[in-house]
Amino acid sequence: MSDTQAPGPAQSLITATLLVYGLFGLAAVIAILSHGFPPFAPLGGLAGIAAIIVAYVKRDDATGTWLASHYRWLIRTFWFSLLWGLVGLLLFLALALVVIGFINGPAVWIATSIWVLYRLIRGYLLFKDNKPVPGM
Repeated sequence: MSDTQAPGPAQSLITATLLVYGLFGLAAVIAILSHGFPPFAPLGGLAGIAAIIVAYVKRDDATGTWLASHYRWLIRTFWFSLLWGLVGLLLFLALALVVIGFINGPAVWIATSIWVLYRLIRGYLLFKDNKPVPGM
């Protein structure tokens, strides 16, 4: 048994991962502050689109490193936030005629926004400490 460890990820991959976290964070803030539809936080502008593109392009480069879990984490955050945003929209539209949609839709959007912010903050803190995301 040897004490040598596998080489860490390249600095350019670490920088790309930080860029993805930053772009998703920017998109979340833009969505919450300016759009009024927080469930679309990752889609809050071109920053969200750029983030998901970079995440998909770089995830294969991260295979076998502690960064691989971060790419899975970020990509899943994007798609699940989109799913829950659409669920909120459907609830809003379907139930708007009976007034309850005006409560249920925004409630789902607020919950989704909190969930996205939690995932971005938790992932970033693990990233900052050079740790993988557990369970990914």
